[in-house]
Amino acid sequence: MKRFLSVLIVLCLLFVAGKAFADTSKNAWKKIRVAVEGTYPPFSALTPAGKIEGFDIDITYALGEAAGAEIKLIIQDWDGLIPGLLARKTDCIIASMSITEERKQTVAFTDKYYQTPAAFVAKKGSIKNFSKDSVKGKTVGVQMATTHDQYLTDTYGKDITIKRYTSLEDIYLDITSGRIDMFMADSIASDVGFLSKPQGQGYEFVGPHMTNPKWFGEGIGIACRKGDMDLVNKLNAAIKKIRNDGTYDRIRKKYFDFDIYGD
Repeated sequence: MKRFLSVLIVLCLLFVAGKAFADTSKNAWKKIRVAVEGTYPPFSALTPAGKIEGFDIDITYALGEAAGAEIKLIIQDWDGLIPGLLARKTDCIIASMSITEERKQTVAFTDKYYQTPAAFVAKKGSIKNFSKDSVKGKTVGVQMATTHDQYLTDTYGKDITIKRYTSLEDIYLDITSGRIDMFMADSIASDVGFLSKPQGQGYEFVGPHMTNPKWFGEGIGIACRKGDMDLVNKLNAAIKKIRNDGTYDRIRKKYFDFDIYGD
C-alpha cells in the first residue's frame, strides 16, 4: 500500500508539474525584449530627444501587436547584439541583420522581413570605370562585423585599406572630411541616410549593386536563440500576418516609395 501511495503521489506531482509547464508554454512570449541598434537610418536612429525610430522600430511594434506581445526595446551597439542575445539579456534582435550561413551557426533566424543590395559610395567622378583595380589602394570605410565588412575582407584583402566603424554616421563624417575614399553599406541606408542629404550631394553609387548570398545572405531576418524556436515560429506567423493585412506595406510606404521585400 505504501508503495502504491508513493507511486500515486509521484504521478500526481508529475501531472501538476506538466500542467504548470503547459500553462507556461501556452502563455509564453507575452513580453519580448528586442535588441535594436539606433545608428542605422532610416531603419533605426535616435532623435535629438533620445527617442529611437525608423523602419525596424515600426516593424518591431507591428510584429508585437500581431503576436499579441508587449515589446521592450533595448538599444545596444552592433557588435554587442548577438553576445547580448546569447547571454539572455534580450530575446531577439531586430536590427537589419542579414541571414547568413555563418550567423546561422550561432543563432536561429526567422523568415526575412526585407532584402536590399549592398553598394559602394564614392565622390562623384572619382571612379569612372569601376573594377577591382580601380578600388586598389583606396581607403574604404565599412561598419564593423557586418556582411559588408566580410565581403571587403574576402574580396579585396590587402589591395585596400579597410577602416572599420561602429556606425554609419561616423562613416559619413569621415568620407566628407576626406579621411576615407569610399565606403560600402546597404544601398538603401546609404541613399536615405547620406546621398539624399545635403552632405551627400557630391557623392554617388559606384559599381554594381551586390546581392551574392555567399556574403550578403538570404535577406534581413530576426535573430533568436537556437533554443527558442517557439519564438521564431511566433514571429514568422506575425511577419506573415502583417504582410497579408497591409500593415507591412503601410509602414514601408512611410519610409520608401519602392518595394524592399524582394522576391
